[in-house]
Amino acid sequence: MDVAWQDRLAIRDLIENWVVWRDAGDWERFRTVWFDDGRMMATWTQGTADEFIAMSQAGWAKGVSILHFLGGQAIDLAGPRAISQTKMTIAQRAVVHDVQVDVVCTGRFYDFLEKRDGRWGFVLRQPIYEKDRMDPVDPAAKLSLDPASLAQFPEGYRHLAYLQSQIGYQIKRDMPGLKGAAVERLYASGAAWLRGEKLDR
Repeated sequence: MDVAWQDRLAIRDLIENWVVWRDAGDWERFRTVWFDDGRMMATWTQGTADEFIAMSQAGWAKGVSILHFLGGQAIDLAGPRAISQTKMTIAQRAVVHDVQVDVVCTGRFYDFLEKRDGRWGFVLRQPIYEKDRMDPVDPAAKLSLDPASLAQFPEGYRHLAYLQSQIGYQIKRDMPGLKGAAVERLYASGAAWLRGEKLDR
């Protein structure tokens, strides 16, 4: 097997381990997918890998329920650097206006990866949020959202942000979606990363 295929398999393994270990609360192994300078961007928290893990542990202890599911993947390799895009779904359950709901958000994980000392790891994970919806867990329940509050969030993660704001999180409101300036800037950063340029944080 040539080096490129070995790298692609190692990257896929890394992406899958992120999801399984994070959602299982296996924090010790979850930390191993990150480099020390790794960063995570999400609607509800942005910061270092260690800050993200601490926030995830705190949410886990409070009963915050967020799960991730993976689909197809495209990997661009450039020596010891890579950009990986993986189709994903974020599923979160919580109580909104006294009704238990599920939010499903579909998008992509856009990952800046590097191979250091023979090991691939995360330098930056930036989700792209494409579309979402909110449904009562009990189909007979009646749910009414505040239209003004819903409209203040970007279309790609509007319902996810609504739910997360209801349970106390401050939401970042300029995350990349399927189209627009934010995702174009992300693609430009990815291309620069593959050219060997410094990552603009």
